[in-house]
Amino acid sequence: MTHPFNNKHLPFFLTAPSPCPYLPGRRERKIFTKLELGDGPELNDALTHAGFRRSQSILYRPACELCSACKSARLPVNEFEWTKSHRRVLKRNQDVHGEVSTPIATMEQYDLLSRYLNARHKEGDMAGMDFYDYASMIEDGAQRTDVVEYRRADKTLIAAVLIDNLKDGFSMVYSFFDPNEDKRSLGRFMILDQILHAKAQQLPFIYLGYWVQGSAKMAYKAQYKPIEILEPAGWRRLRDEERLEKEPPTIE
Repeated sequence: MTHPFNNKHLPFFLTAPSPCPYLPGRRERKIFTKLELGDGPELNDALTHAGFRRSQSILYRPACELCSACKSARLPVNEFEWTKSHRRVLKRNQDVHGEVSTPIATMEQYDLLSRYLNARHKEGDMAGMDFYDYASMIEDGAQRTDVVEYRRADKTLIAAVLIDNLKDGFSMVYSFFDPNEDKRSLGRFMILDQILHAKAQQLPFIYLGYWVQGSAKMAYKAQYKPIEILEPAGWRRLRDEERLEKEPPTIE
């Protein structure tokens, strides 16, 4: 494949089939490439808009042979429908302050991540991540990235999100929070807070990664309206009937 910025050959690779983490009984494959210094921000922009997702210095996209359930999802900031529930989440976190910091891993962040993974994702791919793995997740890559730290009034770190800055919005790469602060709905709060920041900066979209119809893990993304998903013909609005957690059909 030709590199879109300097006419270099851009290598893509395909993973071997493995169990799908979202839909039981299915197999997943991914196509991926590496972010290189110099072209990183532009390449991250271009491939995110083409349905890729970043993990450290790798950009990947599902390439499953018998399934097309994973859809890139984004929120149109200026048309976002604020509900009473959303406003209650903001009110519950009035004492929380978000601050953008450079993407440098700290032990404070890692300790919070470890508690979050142990409580919420013991069986996940990131379980057992050590500090150096975490530092690689935060610091590796050639894209434009920030870490937003959320602290209570007493300066205690209770949530954080890794965000890529795209030309038309923010891509929320990974977020984590204090599992003992359930009543705050911090996962939802971080999305809502970034919607406000994007709007203040006149950026039109928040990118949320993949929405997978039929996956309980990804169902929360369909709760935001309107939400757009990426199809081969381009971005389109998710219809209300698609928000139901029904298993998507396989590709014949």
